[in-house]
Amino acid sequence: MPQSAAPTWQAAPGSPYPVYHSPIPVVRTHLGHALASEWTKIRSVRSTVWTLGVFVVLVIGIGLSVAALIAGNASPENLSEENPLPFGFFGLLLGTICVITLGVLTTASEYGTGMIRTTMTACPSRSRVLAAKSIVFFAVAFTVTLVSTVLVALADVAIVDGAREPSAEEWLKATVGISLYIALLGLLSLIVGSVIRHSAGAITIMIGLVLAPLVIALFMFAESLRTLQEALFEYSVPNQLSVFYAQSLSTSGPSGWDPLWIMLGVTAVAYGGALALLEKRDV
Repeated sequence: MPQSAAPTWQAAPGSPYPVYHSPIPVVRTHLGHALASEWTKIRSVRSTVWTLGVFVVLVIGIGLSVAALIAGNASPENLSEENPLPFGFFGLLLGTICVITLGVLTTASEYGTGMIRTTMTACPSRSRVLAAKSIVFFAVAFTVTLVSTVLVALADVAIVDGAREPSAEEWLKATVGISLYIALLGLLSLIVGSVIRHSAGAITIMIGLVLAPLVIALFMFAESLRTLQEALFEYSVPNQLSVFYAQSLSTSGPSGWDPLWIMLGVTAVAYGGALALLEKRDV
């Protein structure tokens, strides 16, 4: 049988003492290794399959059901001016809970199981670990959302016979735009999970951030709170999602691609804070 290379001892230049040379090749680690590790983690745990599976079922199932309901009950005259793409909104709104859950579990679950110690031992660079988790999660969330929204959009256009053909910009916003927004929302959840380090707590916080502003605004009846009420309506996540379908709940506030830039800015600030905190705290 072939023998493995044996370690060697050689004297260092200018020193009478020998230096140990390992027969195992030493490879300098980089971001690619961290990405491979995080990809293995996210595709091998059950939470990924369950959360994304439920997300796809909600987005496609509810999106097609709404389209079929509208097509079966609306008159041809009303359908002629109807854009079928917004019918996918309701499934996406519920599906965001699944993406939020997976984002939080991507980071917080490792603190709950103690796996984070192994991760940080294998990759002492904490910024690299957070970057790898963020990149892998964002890619997965964006891809799954894009495929789901495209399928729903194509099916809704086919189901609602007689509806007007959406423009190129409407198609882009209802597929790529909404997918980027959902992926960023999930990435924000990942960051919150890294900060809170508790799955249930981080999920509760994120669901509250998504739903609480709109719910609170619905119960603001005082005239003195009208300005605050409008701001909560305009910048709530459900309203920003509806902007991509040109179905905003208010006549003012974000429009066009504004929700995407808002979510990008919020996520970038949160990422910077989480990274600074990660470098200071113990695992």
